[in-house]
Amino acid sequence: MKAIGYRHPGAPDVLETIDLPRPRAEGHDLLVEVAAISVNPVDTKVRRRAGADDGEHKVLGWDAVGRVVEAGPEATLAVGDEVYYAGSIARPGANSQFHLVDSRIAAKKPQHLSNAEAAAMPLTSITAWEMLFDRLDIRRPVPGAANAIVIVGAAGGVGSIAIQLVRALTDLTVIATASRPETQAWVRELGAHHVIDHSQPLAAQVEALGLGAPGFVFSVTETHRHLEEIQTLIAPQGRFGLIDDPDTLDVMGFKTKAVSTHWELMFTRPMFATPDMAEQGRLLAEVASLIDAGRVKSTLAEVFGPIDAVTLQEAHTFIETGRARGKIVLEGFAT
Repeated sequence: MKAIGYRHPGAPDVLETIDLPRPRAEGHDLLVEVAAISVNPVDTKVRRRAGADDGEHKVLGWDAVGRVVEAGPEATLAVGDEVYYAGSIARPGANSQFHLVDSRIAAKKPQHLSNAEAAAMPLTSITAWEMLFDRLDIRRPVPGAANAIVIVGAAGGVGSIAIQLVRALTDLTVIATASRPETQAWVRELGAHHVIDHSQPLAAQVEALGLGAPGFVFSVTETHRHLEEIQTLIAPQGRFGLIDDPDTLDVMGFKTKAVSTHWELMFTRPMFATPDMAEQGRLLAEVASLIDAGRVKSTLAEVFGPIDAVTLQEAHTFIETGRARGKIVLEGFAT
């Protein structure tokens, strides 16, 4: 089968087309014929830092849509199902014609989305859902705080779905940050009540809204740049979450307000095979229901082209500019 992989970490041009044996489904696994993938910042981070083991090729890709062609005896989905999922960072990725995924972390794709539209959703939906509802527990109010959440860096893939999930499932006021006219328009279109500019100090802009101190802050990117402002603007006993990778994170500024700090990594459940890993499949099924009901829409921004080495290199290069909004998708293997 065709796949896109690389041997040694480096720039996007290390990615190349390779041939690999077609795997077989056993246990809980599904073998999926991949129809579309999306590219996430994690793909570029792994490509820069980690090479292949034992001289073999490393295959990336943690967002996929496709049709099940084989199912292991313990699988919870069946041959013929169209599924979407993000997979596990501890296993080969989905930049291949056929891909193995544990059925417990997959779900039937939204019926009303194309393959490309659906491929944009899994990793970011899991990340946003787990942060909002499992880590920050935004359905549990912070006493005395404004009934609001600040989403820092809201125009990217995670922020784009986070805005929608907050609007669809809670009554919180969404304060989104974005710095360019096109990204500000994007987050407004997705449902943000207020948009502020993260190239300027955040605390004064939040205060000027007249809502009071928000109980929740979700920092998607550039946390190190905004941490002091977040410590100023958040309410006492608030809850703060982040998903990026600052070199250091000095949370002492949260002590006087007794603000709790929460990390989210959507790979944790499948990587450690936690007893609740099937929650990822269930939440993806719920997101699919929200999409099919018209309450959430795909965050697809652009289809770059077919799944091949050149197009994937271009997608990685664009993601690394930090200027992407929504999600970048590749669809169909080049013949």
